[in-house]
Amino acid sequence: MIIRECTFTFAKTKTMTTQEIADRLIEYCRKGAWEAAQKELFANNAVSIEPYATPAFEKETKGLQAIIEKGHKFESMVEKTHGLSASEPLVAGNAIAFALTMDVTMKGRPRETWNELCVYQVKDGKIISEQFFV
Repeated sequence: MIIRECTFTFAKTKTMTTQEIADRLIEYCRKGAWEAAQKELFANNAVSIEPYATPAFEKETKGLQAIIEKGHKFESMVEKTHGLSASEPLVAGNAIAFALTMDVTMKGRPRETWNELCVYQVKDGKIISEQFFV
């Protein structure tokens, strides 16, 4: 009888703190790398909440894949991004907030500057919700 000994090594991944997530999220947002941020930092069951429903977007989007698809739809509507800035993040407990300013031209519309407050909730080292206020 031959007995094989197998050894498995599992890399322990450290759960990110809310501050670490905030710092990483700001890096991504300042580059406009929305999908990269979502793939790395969001939970699979995350929820995205807009200020209000529009003909193009529901008020609430559930699930990481649906949030990524919403981002693709938004990007397809942008003719040109002229500028993008994000304030330093404010972290309190499991919450992150920062101001985001986007200078954009949407297809078929004049150039606009949008200012919004972005608020995120973190649980178990992942973003579980994002909500935008204008």
